[in-house]
Amino acid sequence: MLSRTAENLYWIARYMERAEKTARLLEVGARISLMPGAAHGYRSEWDSILRASGMAECFARKYGDPVQRNVESYLFFDLDNPSSIASCIGQARENGRVVRTALTTQVWDALNTAYQELKELARTERSDLPLSMLTDWTLRHGAQLRGAIDATQLRNDNYDFLHLGYFLERADNTARLLDVKYFVLLPRVEFVGSGLDNYQWTTLLRALSAHRAFHWAYGGEVTAAKIAHFLILNPQCPRSLLTCIAGMSDHLDRLARGYQRSTNVQSRARAILGELSELSVDDIFDEGMHEFLTRFIGDVGGLAGLVNDIYLSGDMR
Repeated sequence: MLSRTAENLYWIARYMERAEKTARLLEVGARISLMPGAAHGYRSEWDSILRASGMAECFARKYGDPVQRNVESYLFFDLDNPSSIASCIGQARENGRVVRTALTTQVWDALNTAYQELKELARTERSDLPLSMLTDWTLRHGAQLRGAIDATQLRNDNYDFLHLGYFLERADNTARLLDVKYFVLLPRVEFVGSGLDNYQWTTLLRALSAHRAFHWAYGGEVTAAKIAHFLILNPQCPRSLLTCIAGMSDHLDRLARGYQRSTNVQSRARAILGELSELSVDDIFDEGMHEFLTRFIGDVGGLAGLVNDIYLSGDMR
């Protein structure tokens, strides 16, 4: 496969998964803002979301204080924000147009339909678009695209690059959504384990579409340790960090077999997977959740750089 084609396929998946991440961040902020006294922490819920997503400085330059309505506009419609939902879907559709012949009709229709509906939303009065409708719309179109890929794409290197993009982006997104919880600091340390603390954890699970699955796996009690295990180390959770790294490693190994050459990126993915597999929740808490997540996000960024250097720039090492 031409490296340019691989790059377009890889970024279709990354942009669509990133759009979902942004929608989930908006849902977290909206749910936490409804909690009485939620804004009495060190940072507001909207500021925490902008910081965890890496968009705080760009937002501040354009809008100033993180008022909810401005944050919603910046994260959904603002084309000056490369990570807004509108920007991501537009970029995903453009990448799909370039490699139209590498996609099935169903995959292209899913991409193009999302883009055309987005243009209609942009022409609609903002007061007629509740945030819950916008986030649900984004998650639905993301699911439709993934379903079309899984149901119709041939299991060749096209499929591997699409899923490599999904798993890389999802790993980064899950880590950042977890980190939101550590930016929305409670008013006092004694609130840890309180109703407010548990509400924030439950909100995170709902935003990740993982609330029911968590209760199937762990029962009714919501604790920080159980949620950390579920979203980081549980291989049954489709969005856990372990699941994402294992998925990356699998698709990288498929590419190595298909191209009959293993590279540095396969070795690095296996090393990260091996480290995660040996960790316990206590190990993570001993390091510090924020410190662990920051290090993990850096590791995922390093993997993405290797994928770019080795497969997308044509430099097979």
